[in-house]
Amino acid sequence: MSQWLVLGIAMAAVCGVVLIITVLKERRLADDHDPTETPDVIEYLTMMVGVVYAIVLGLAIAGVWEARSAAEDTVRAEAQALHEVSARARAYPAPVRDRIRSDVQAYASYVVHKEWPVMSDQGQLTQRGTELLTKVRADVTDYHPRNDFEGQSYQPLVDQIAVADGARNARADAADSTLPGVVWFGLIAGGAISVGIMFTLQIRRSGREMLMAGLFSALIAFLLFLVWDFDSPFSRGISASADPFRDLFPHL
Repeated sequence: MSQWLVLGIAMAAVCGVVLIITVLKERRLADDHDPTETPDVIEYLTMMVGVVYAIVLGLAIAGVWEARSAAEDTVRAEAQALHEVSARARAYPAPVRDRIRSDVQAYASYVVHKEWPVMSDQGQLTQRGTELLTKVRADVTDYHPRNDFEGQSYQPLVDQIAVADGARNARADAADSTLPGVVWFGLIAGGAISVGIMFTLQIRRSGREMLMAGLFSALIAFLLFLVWDFDSPFSRGISASADPFRDLFPHL
């Protein structure tokens, strides 16, 4: 089932629950009930709860968006470092150069076609990917430069391997959910409280009030979905992709 279909169903369900409760609550009111009798303190507390929850929700969205952007930068840094290794290897003799480029290509291909689905489904990297990157590192570090020209290229190649390895480790850290469970508890509980507290404002069955109550509850559901979607940078609808590898290694 599409995630956007799930979002639509969730928003419709929340709106339906709010409207049904409003209608049922309206039927139980006495004929002499005055909806203008809501105490000022309740209106003030309702406003404060909404403001506090809006701040918390905004911080959560900013945090998961920043984590997703960092994950994209990590993938880009890893792909660029490997591309630099492949390009700088031209200073080495043909057999060494070809071996380095072949192993870099094998690693990039494995990441895109094999490791990426595992990372998306399970939130972790594979041992095979680590072994392939280790092989690339061995290709670079085990070669002994024969002259000054090759020696000048050796350290930059080692540095780029270190960058790729660091980016891979950062990608592993970002593969799983970024928000802890206690934060999710607070977001969901705060959303339920924010929606539920509307009923303290004596909502009637007028079209305007019903529309605003439905839109408010749908907005809360949408924002929570947005946080959930961004919370796992590599596995959900709006996720970081392996395009940097495909752009720098066209043969993939």
